[in-house]
Amino acid sequence: MKDRTMSLPPIPQVKFFKRGKVREIYEYKDMYLMIASDRISSFDVVLPTAIPHKGEILTQVSSFWFGFTKGIIDNHLITADINEFPGELSQWKDALRGRTMLVKKADPVPVECVVRGYLSGSGWTEYKENQTVCGNKLPAGLRESDKLPEPIFTPATKEETGHDINVSQDYVEKEIGKSLASRLKEISIAIYKKASEYAESKGIIIADTKFEFGLLDEGKTLILIDEALTPDSSRFWPKDEYEPGRSQSSFDKQFVRDYLLTLDWDKTYPGPELPEEVVNKTYIKYSQAYEMLTGKKFRNSSESF
Repeated sequence: MKDRTMSLPPIPQVKFFKRGKVREIYEYKDMYLMIASDRISSFDVVLPTAIPHKGEILTQVSSFWFGFTKGIIDNHLITADINEFPGELSQWKDALRGRTMLVKKADPVPVECVVRGYLSGSGWTEYKENQTVCGNKLPAGLRESDKLPEPIFTPATKEETGHDINVSQDYVEKEIGKSLASRLKEISIAIYKKASEYAESKGIIIADTKFEFGLLDEGKTLILIDEALTPDSSRFWPKDEYEPGRSQSSFDKQFVRDYLLTLDWDKTYPGPELPEEVVNKTYIKYSQAYEMLTGKKFRNSSESF
């Protein structure tokens, strides 16, 4: 499956900045040009098989949530509408369309802000051992996938390579200061509560999610950056199939993880190719999540797959 990664040729005023697992980031004047590829990673390894139109879906879902949560906190999005991009980028419209955002430059806060509303994944594994999740003491007797009494904030470090490391709120306070650490926790939970209530009304349970934040104006202004509440950064479960006491079907890349766990793979590079059936089902899950959340039909490119 072709990796739809947009790597720009030399353009005046545009300079390559960073390549992530999924995104290519370029500097454009006093902004960033953020391009989402169709790459997919699992267990922190970028797989050799791409998911058709995934970058478009991630960009458009993030754009939706940036607008939805702006009443809680501002974000880095300037525009995701290719028709509003500067003229010198117009010759690349076809490649950039749908998967690209112009965003404000911000200094990233070195914390992954994870909010969990349900008991799943590594949280369930830890709970079974000592009734805690990332140091948060929880009631006895909870089952896998149970809804928590209240959403919990479980921050992690942001590692350039390998797994992010779960840390305590005390650790975050020591690293970035108590005031900023408290704001991150408060805002992350507020976004999660508002978004999860809306998503549930559309048939999707947001079991957990992670946010990233940045600072503008020499550290004076905190904003939401990167992506927001996408199938890559969240666990999305279909509400009509939800049944606590077991693992759940999902609209996110858990489907890919589950397939990989059936293989004899040690979760190190290089990752295995994905079969066509897994690729197509993953695309369907991502596009369904987009359509349920936004109420719009996903308009993919004309390229076949």
